Amino acid sequence: MKFSDIAKKRYSVRNYQEKKVDRETLDIILEAGRVAPTAANMQPQRILVVESADGLAKLSKAARTYNAPVALIICADKDNVWVRPQDGKKTTDIDASIITDHMMLQATELGLGTLWMTWFDPAIVKKEFDLPSNYDPVNILLIGYAGGNLQSPDRHSQARKPIGETVFFERF
Repeated sequence: MKFSDIAKKRYSVRNYQEKKVDRETLDIILEAGRVAPTAANMQPQRILVVESADGLAKLSKAARTYNAPVALIICADKDNVWVRPQDGKKTTDIDASIITDHMMLQATELGLGTLWMTWFDPAIVKKEFDLPSNYDPVNILLIGYAGGNLQSPDRHSQARKPIGETVFFERF
């Protein structure tokens, strides 16, 4: 499948089938995150895989999980981060987002549905999963087999702004 087809096929899944994601498939998704680029190759990502009933119940205290069989909590190690010298910008959130995106698109290629979540309570995640103090939960990626009505890959002409409203050449 071409990249543009994968990108258009992906959508936010909020209804999952009661079907487990096998370990081999999950390993392929995690490998996509491992090879994702990070600033100065610092690799600050720390990914917590949650797939047990107990773990998913703990996560549901902080976020809606939509009955997904797998959740990846993508954390950033705040002690292992590249900092832009000109303004002190830390790249942890950027790196975590690139990694999340790679895993999300890999899951799509493998026929799985995903939901990239930033709407969650990080304090609850930290407490429930006993995260080290230097680990900051940035994103949650729900993964599973989509249930319900699938979204059309052709929806983007109506759902997205025209490219002329978001892309500019040389000046705004």
